[in-house]
Amino acid sequence: MHERERHRIILDLLRERGVATVQAIAAATGGSEATVRRDLTALAGQGQLKKLRGGAEALHAPGHPALSVVPLATPAANTGPNVLEKRAIAQAAVDLCAEGDSIIINGGTTTFQMVHTLDGLKLQVLTNSFSVADHLLRHSACGVMVPSGTIYREQNIILSPFEDDGTVHFRARRMFMGAMGLSALGIMERDALIISSEQRLMRQADELILLVDATKFRTQSSMILAPLNRATRIITDDRITDAERRMVEAAGVDLIVVDPRQPARRKETSATA
Repeated sequence: MHERERHRIILDLLRERGVATVQAIAAATGGSEATVRRDLTALAGQGQLKKLRGGAEALHAPGHPALSVVPLATPAANTGPNVLEKRAIAQAAVDLCAEGDSIIINGGTTTFQMVHTLDGLKLQVLTNSFSVADHLLRHSACGVMVPSGTIYREQNIILSPFEDDGTVHFRARRMFMGAMGLSALGIMERDALIISSEQRLMRQADELILLVDATKFRTQSSMILAPLNRATRIITDDRITDAERRMVEAAGVDLIVVDPRQPARRKETSATA
């Protein structure tokens, strides 16, 4: 991880917790304790934190910083760019579900579209999306669980910087997740807190299904959530290019390509076929 990204994660962590140990920061950044100590010295020299013995302290009282992601409200999730593609992708995702399944749905404009066709199934659903939880509670027979944490109103999601957010007690057959971008390097997000939360959710699922419209293959970020081959399957729309298909196949990930003009029909290819 680049130094700039480590520094960003450290400052985000301190804004949330107020104080953090070297060990906690090393776990969050994936760096060694020696690297963390150098980072803390550099950031203290820049006047961005107070260095303590064995850790660091924020210069101001902890709060809840704004997330580096686009705000998501339920009305916005049903409009906006690529909505037809997102609906078709979501329908293909729901087609993978069976009565009685336990699944995880993360917050996002594409994953939200799943709720409109999940109302005919009785599932156990863990979600960090307030919008998804609210819709399923009002319009489905699904059991709904949410993790503990802070509610971010603009994005309608629940996030926690702490490992013990309750997700460890839920086991899912599949997790359905959106992403900010995809590349050969991996699955991308732009916010460290989002990454931390989604990595915890991913550990609780047997399979990871990515729901991404084709534009996400051309969107980049400097923060990698996970390698591309961490996904079991990717569902996207038919604007995907041949080069992008080859990239998915090279990662050994199954691919489902939907036609948004005919959402009931889809072309599926398997990297293992």
